[in-house]
Amino acid sequence: MTRLKYFLILMCLVFFSMTLQASPKSDLKLFQKYFKERFPKVRFKVYQDGIYALDADRRAAWADWVDFAPPYSDGLEFGKKLFYKKFKNGKTLSSCFRNGGIGIRHRFPYFDKKLGKVVTLELAINNCRTKNKEKKLKWKKGKLAAVSAYMASTASGKKLKTKIGQDEGALAAYKRGKQHFYMKRGQLNFSCADCHVFNSGNMARGNLLSPALGHVTHFPVWRKQWAIQSEAQGKRGPNRGFGTLHRRYAGCNKNIRAKPYKAQSDEYTSLEYFQSYMSTGLKVNGPGLRQ
Repeated sequence: MTRLKYFLILMCLVFFSMTLQASPKSDLKLFQKYFKERFPKVRFKVYQDGIYALDADRRAAWADWVDFAPPYSDGLEFGKKLFYKKFKNGKTLSSCFRNGGIGIRHRFPYFDKKLGKVVTLELAINNCRTKNKEKKLKWKKGKLAAVSAYMASTASGKKLKTKIGQDEGALAAYKRGKQHFYMKRGQLNFSCADCHVFNSGNMARGNLLSPALGHVTHFPVWRKQWAIQSEAQGKRGPNRGFGTLHRRYAGCNKNIRAKPYKAQSDEYTSLEYFQSYMSTGLKVNGPGLRQ
């Protein structure tokens, strides 16, 4: 089957899957099959590395960067200290999580029936703080991203376990995330899928468009661009350069000239829920390192 034919078939299937309300399992099978067909030489497990799964030269340079001089080391240590820092009541963040918060990143996000919403790792961290009468950390970057990065690092190598099940609330959140992923928006009239599914591996203004498969595995990420922005603003702390997935979502919206939603909004948590399920079987490898 030629790539063009497969593309046309996929477009039809995506349309009908949305109108006929296909099951998450059938969506997952189609989604992962598409990337297998589009990039037949790329091994499934390598998709956790984003664009570096697609370009050998970029991957070689990135690997040297990661192995010999990861710029996020200080930020990771900073996140660890914050994680174990005692609240005024003597407890720490570890008191709110199973297994003391170690090695659990792969279980997020999940749908909480009692709350009636998707719970991301960052939301759980701030919920823990407010439960212990501490102030919330600012969303998207800074201290929260550093703590989340540390927690992600303790789950490195564990496969994502996002579950949908038959709960009506979970299915509704999944469908909302799926709709958001395929819906066009902004002045450029792009959807997430336009860039990261149908044009994945292509160039856009000198940048290689990453595949959506594996997008969530390496967050929070440290980006050189974010570190430079922080320094330009006079912020030189060890956590500069870190950002959450919702920070990246907001950046993507701005790139296509669409108004970003707030971090931890239903739109973004549902999108993260959908994307995490689509990456089922891939391993956590955060914090990631990107340009």
